[in-house]
Amino acid sequence: MISLEGIRILAISQYGAGPWGSMHLADLGAEVIKVEDPTVGGDVSRTIPPHLDGKDSLFFQTFNRNKLGITLNMTSETGHEIFCRLVKNVDAVYSNLRGDLPNRMGLTYEDLKNVNPKIVCCHLTGYGREGERAREPAYDYLIQAEAGMMSLTGNPDGPPERCGLSIIDFVGGVTSALAITAGILSARMSGVGSDVDVNLLDVGNSLLNYLATWHLNDGYEPQRMADSAHPTVVPSQAFATADGHIVIMCNKEKFWLELCDLLGADELTSDPRFKDFAGRQEHRDEVIGLLKEHLVERTTDEWLKLMRGRVPIAPVNTVGQTLGTLVDQNSRMIVTVDHPVWGNVRELATPIGAGRESIQHRRGPEFGEHTREVLSRYAGVTDEEFERLKDAGAV
Repeated sequence: MISLEGIRILAISQYGAGPWGSMHLADLGAEVIKVEDPTVGGDVSRTIPPHLDGKDSLFFQTFNRNKLGITLNMTSETGHEIFCRLVKNVDAVYSNLRGDLPNRMGLTYEDLKNVNPKIVCCHLTGYGREGERAREPAYDYLIQAEAGMMSLTGNPDGPPERCGLSIIDFVGGVTSALAITAGILSARMSGVGSDVDVNLLDVGNSLLNYLATWHLNDGYEPQRMADSAHPTVVPSQAFATADGHIVIMCNKEKFWLELCDLLGADELTSDPRFKDFAGRQEHRDEVIGLLKEHLVERTTDEWLKLMRGRVPIAPVNTVGQTLGTLVDQNSRMIVTVDHPVWGNVRELATPIGAGRESIQHRRGPEFGEHTREVLSRYAGVTDEEFERLKDAGAV
């Protein structure tokens, strides 16, 4: 069984990207201690509508499953001293703060190596920790725009559009989870920790992938494509059916031949213009026009029953249809956590199959729920000292 049990992480993160990445680590067995600032009411995602209850929301729950939660005012001298005592007993400090804040708040390896030489300090920032842009706040929407993703999304005749999901936050979170895991593994082998940096702009730029390679080496300028079409592989796009839409992707010649056979479209395979990838790309409008005439004749379900397993095909589902299918299939991707307000809250699991299907998932922590417990266990804070910390506003 794959497990991160025995790894302990202090997570100073809020909203989306950082909590998303650290939740995957928690789902895989790491002990993730979420640190929230009591002077500002904690993670702002606690107040994101809909479904709010005091200092909790279903938005917060979505990103903070299986974590312990403490409050700690790290800007105070007393709070920072307690933080350093915690650092002695953890493997990593994970933050998704603005780029200039890790240095200012003493969260770097240089700041903490004398406290714990093996500590890994993972910084998920917007634009990095150095340079003029370190002080800029960064959000998914902004990075989608700046990294060129919006220029690729939407209809050719319409305005640029963002992806319907916070893809930069999600990929940034998962990338930082990979980075911190690699950092911890390296520190355990060498006995020496490090800083590990991931920034959202780099993440967004990296997602340009093969388009970037084509542009950098041949000046290729990608354009928005009608029907969400692939820029070079034809046919690979969305098609209207009699009652909805499907996506067909013929990224191998055998799939093209199989598609034509299933459609009964001998005129397509016999046409020399469409004999290979290059020809179909050159005559995209003609071949797509002919395919559309065939595909609109039957319903989505009819095409799925006919083509699945022979041609790469998928229905264009709504969110409700997708989740309904998961529920109907009793999928391991649906997990349930018990919540005192909302009862059995259903959420989506980590997609990593690691032999942990039987794990009992815990709801995200109440504001400061585990502060006394964690400080006692990992910082040696007595009940008397804890009361003094409360009086001083450190917790």
